[in-house]
Amino acid sequence: MFYSSGSRSVNLTYLIIEALRKSPASIPYYVSQFLAENFPGKAIVEGDSYYFELRKYVEEGLCTTQSINTVELPAGYAATARETVVYNHVMTLWDAKKLKLRYEQKNFCFEVQWQDHTLMVLQLSWPQGYFDDCRYYWILADTQAVADEFFAAVCQWNSQVREEVLVFEGGFWQKNRDLYASIQSATLENLVLAGTLKEDIYEDAQRFFDSQPLYAEYNVPWKRGLLFIGPPGNGKTHMVKALVNSLGYPCLYIKSFKTRQSSDTDNMRLAFNRVREAAPCIVVIEDLDALVDDENRSFFLNELDGFALNDGVLMIASTNHPERLDIAILERPSRFDRKYHFDSPKMADRVAYLQLWNQKLKSEMQLSMEDIDAIATSADNFSYAYLKELLLSASMVWVQQRTPGTMATIMVEQLEKLRTQMQSQSSEPADDSSDSSADMNGAVNSDVHDGATAES
Repeated sequence: MFYSSGSRSVNLTYLIIEALRKSPASIPYYVSQFLAENFPGKAIVEGDSYYFELRKYVEEGLCTTQSINTVELPAGYAATARETVVYNHVMTLWDAKKLKLRYEQKNFCFEVQWQDHTLMVLQLSWPQGYFDDCRYYWILADTQAVADEFFAAVCQWNSQVREEVLVFEGGFWQKNRDLYASIQSATLENLVLAGTLKEDIYEDAQRFFDSQPLYAEYNVPWKRGLLFIGPPGNGKTHMVKALVNSLGYPCLYIKSFKTRQSSDTDNMRLAFNRVREAAPCIVVIEDLDALVDDENRSFFLNELDGFALNDGVLMIASTNHPERLDIAILERPSRFDRKYHFDSPKMADRVAYLQLWNQKLKSEMQLSMEDIDAIATSADNFSYAYLKELLLSASMVWVQQRTPGTMATIMVEQLEKLRTQMQSQSSEPADDSSDSSADMNGAVNSDVHDGATAES
């Protein structure tokens, strides 16, 4: 148990209240001075690193915590109950996915048991910017070595990416296990692309990670950038997911650089610093043309070239609108070494896609080869996404009727409906916000999914 100094009691509740009344710039100094005066025999480590996520470290069973409700006083010192009570501030939240309550500590004081040591952790939170909170902590231990080792252990564990994807959005990185789970279902086997495109991309990426000694031998920066180009719905997102799943390296997904409280360049610096720390890794940026504009382009390009300072980064970016990208992105090899084009499927590709899907259907729903050829011919302007929607909608209609031998007729009917929908959309004024593409999170902005996957 932690004790106060011998001359007076330590009212931590008073400390917290008084600290939060001060200006944000004054809080760390005020609390540090208070703790140093009242716990003179303790070493103190303090900071606001997002790597120091004590809750997740505790959930993994790597240490245990207990709320400090009172501060014990030395023998012979009398104090009122109010002086020794510590109030811990806890937010109660609702987890809609797991349908249960979730608790988040905001302002608290914990006694921590770690290895054979007893430490105290005090954390305060206060507003920073428009939406974010600053989380500042103080670690008290018997020696400086113990405080440093505990801090390093928590940060090192939290910095590692395990069965999750790091997503950068809102000006900070956050681990996403659901996105990682969705990536595990994406494979190269259920992806149809023209010719040897998927094999070429996979070999390119695999060769990069296998060639570190060769890069080092010839003093070449061990970094590579791939740019996927093509209209929406033709497999770019699925290829990215399948590649991440196949290669097995940590994945960092940069979703947006925009926040109200920070500039794009501040967020770019924060994002790419974390990328370098995670190397070797895969970095994914979808809709590159939407993230890079006239104001942030120069800084973004400098960050790409800066990868030479920290090898091991494979960057994969995609765009539906290459004409919106600066020539320095499209043409300079040090930014994106290879450009892969994802075009709409030709006749042979449509046949291959329909065949792959047909194999997954129940026997009474399957099409003949003649039916497949006829449908592939009629769907001459369909993207892979529209082919997938054709198969899904036809399957749903068939399930309602369950009449063997009618699948081909149903598909022809659904094909004409989709063609009418496509013509209606193409006649509408172009709207950048309505691109029919899916991002890594699976968010879809239209009725069809981006990807050439043939999953039932």
